[in-house]
Order: sequence, then structure tokens, then C-alpha cells
Amino acid sequence: MTSHRLWIPARLRSGDRVAVVAPSGPVDPVLLAGGRQILTEIGLDVVVMPRVLNRRGYLAGSDAGRAADLQDAWCDPDVRAVICARGGYGATRLLDLLDWAAMEAARPKILLGSSDITALHRAFAVRLGVASCFGPMPACSTLGAAGGPERDSLEHLCTSLFEMETPTPVAGDQVIVPGHAEGPLTGGNLTLLASLCGTPHAMRAQGHIVLLEDVGEEPYRVDRMITQLLQAGCLNGAIGIVLGSWVDCGEPMGVLIERLAPLGVPMIAGLPIGHGSPQFTAWMGADAVIDTESCSLTCLFRDPATAL
Repeated sequence: MTSHRLWIPARLRSGDRVAVVAPSGPVDPVLLAGGRQILTEIGLDVVVMPRVLNRRGYLAGSDAGRAADLQDAWCDPDVRAVICARGGYGATRLLDLLDWAAMEAARPKILLGSSDITALHRAFAVRLGVASCFGPMPACSTLGAAGGPERDSLEHLCTSLFEMETPTPVAGDQVIVPGHAEGPLTGGNLTLLASLCGTPHAMRAQGHIVLLEDVGEEPYRVDRMITQLLQAGCLNGAIGIVLGSWVDCGEPMGVLIERLAPLGVPMIAGLPIGHGSPQFTAWMGADAVIDTESCSLTCLFRDPATAL
């Protein structure tokens, strides 16, 4: 149902209510408490949905319960953002359980999460036509650790979430293919993007800058998943490539360059987006700019009324 441009939800003001959900893996209550405190300290009214601390093996409770919390939060007119507690595994299992008609009828709002939440970013783009935030989550170490949040990550998250703020460019450390690209951002976690191939939520890069990142994947597995995206046509028409963090992935840059540089589009690497610390925020579906002179990615914000 989406057109080339996605609707960019209104950003937050101090005092806005946000709801924390757990669509994927089980949540550490200590990390959640720390992350909730940080969200409160930056001026948000934080509500934790009732099933967030449920647990069923490697999932945060049943599929039906996780889907219900997510849908209830999204459809609550008092909630201005839905914040995923953590990633892990399980978000793809919810995509056939959500009442997309009811969610489409609700007021668009911010969805924040990363890693496994890539599945929701893709589904919200396809089903709802809504841009969303790929960034740090409250029950993860970047925000919820006992020593406090990683300050650069928190500052960048705030400039991405709150109105009247402009996110600073996110700098990388390697220009692979020089050039300039401007267009909507898509992508996310490589493993999730590969797992969505052949589904209605598969990435379509035509006219988009593509962000890719992952954690704990050996280079041969990175090779396999990039090859899958290429052979499935998911990267056809990409106008730029941004490589985020590759934590505990060995030395994947060789294969990433080998497989992606032949696309011949501007390509930069080493951006702190995805996993690890610092962990900066990117708006999926909003326009972004790759500038290889500064080796940076900048997310742009335009009038939501012109975003469709």
C-alpha cells in the first residue's frame, strides 16, 4: 500500500506518553528498569505494557500476548511512541497476527527499536506506510546498564526523537565508493532482511539508501545473506549503501566490499548504527544523505504533510 515516500510521524515533546513493548526476546527486568528511568529523565511519560516481562523460552511470552501488547500500544490514542524493550528473536512471528486494518486506522506514531525489530520496521513500512526509528532500546546495555547510558548514543537518540531537534550526521571511518546520494533510508539488520526474502515484507531498495548491520555472524554467513539479497533482487536500484556495526562478526569487510561495491553506488562503512556502543539512531523511511567527503550519513526531516 505504500508509495515511494513514507509518512513521518510527529516527533515527541516533553511529557509525551510512550509505551514499552517486548515483541521479541525475553526482557531483563534490571536493564528494563534502568532504561525506563533514562526515558523518564529525558522527559517522557513511560508506560510498560502488561506482558513485557513474560517469558516463554527464547521469547517474551506467547506470540498472541506479544502481538496484543504491540497492537494495543499502537492503537492507544494517548501513546505517542511505541518503544521496543529489546531485540533477540520473535518479531517475524507477529506479522500475521496483527490487525493491520485497526493499526492503519490509528494515529501514526513513532516505532523505536533495532536488531530483530527490523521485521517490524519493514512491516510498518509496507502495511502502514509509516517511517520508523532504528535505534537503541531501553532493556539493552546502551541505555539500561547500571553505569548509565552511553552519552553520545542518548544524545543522538534525543535529537532523533524530539521535535525542534536536528540529528547530527553519523560519521563512518571508510569510504568504499565515493559519491553523493540522497533519498529515503531502508534496510536494517542483515539477518532479518535475509529472512524476509520471499515474504510480503521483503526489502525493495529501488530509489533508497540501504543500511546494513549485524552481530555475531561469521563472514561466510554475511556472504551468504548478501548473496541472497542480491539474487532475490532486494538490492536492485539502490542509490547508496551504508554499513553500520558488525560486532563479533570476525572480519566481514572484505566480503561486504566484494559483494556490494560492484553495485557502483556511493558506499561508506564503519558507522556506529546497529549493535555495540555507541549506537546512534537512524530514521527508516525518512530522507537521508550520504556524503563521502565527510564519510557520513545524515537523516533529514521534512514537513509530514508532504511525506506521502
